[in-house]
Amino acid sequence: MQRVINAVALASAGEIALALKLLEGLEQDSFGVVEEALRIFLSELSEATQQNTQALAALAASKRELESQLETIQRQERAIRELSVPIIDIWHGILTLPLVGLFDSMRAVEVTERLLARVADDSDVEWVILDLTGVTVVDTMTAQHLIKLAQAVQLLGARCILTGLGGHVAGTLVTIGVSLDELSPMRSLREGLRFCLAQRKAYDLTEVIRRSVERMDASRETDS
Repeated sequence: MQRVINAVALASAGEIALALKLLEGLEQDSFGVVEEALRIFLSELSEATQQNTQALAALAASKRELESQLETIQRQERAIRELSVPIIDIWHGILTLPLVGLFDSMRAVEVTERLLARVADDSDVEWVILDLTGVTVVDTMTAQHLIKLAQAVQLLGARCILTGLGGHVAGTLVTIGVSLDELSPMRSLREGLRFCLAQRKAYDLTEVIRRSVERMDASRETDS
């Protein structure tokens, strides 16, 4: 009877192996049947515990593998996003954003967020060239996204122009009745860059003239 009590106590403490060892050598007494039943139960319990432990270990390994795969996927998604929104410093103070493929609402949000963050972080940015050379399909929604993007950039003190409009895209815009005149559309990225540089030179010349006039006015006031 005492062996049964001790074995149960060990099993309750999680020491099933010690409990089974204690019950080895079945005694031929009135508690022999009880001891045998307890031994069988503890043996089955030990086997089930081992199976559960192995199953938990397998689940933990699967979880680690899934987490690793998820992390890899997230890194790949970040890399794809970086590649899908390539913001290039084409000249000092001039950025270009080549758009390729479908420019839908989801991509428009992503492009807008990255471009605005870049313009906000760099106070030298004066112009942003949106190049549509790689965009083959333009609809009303796409045009609206482009206009909103340009307006958002302008709020940060820079200006947007549009380049790379092919004949098919231009024809589509005319057909659907959408005008992008406010974005100064041009045929090529080269033309767009020339336009930005010309506008900068014109602005610089205007500033020089304005300052010269101010100095002349100040000099006249001093002489009088």
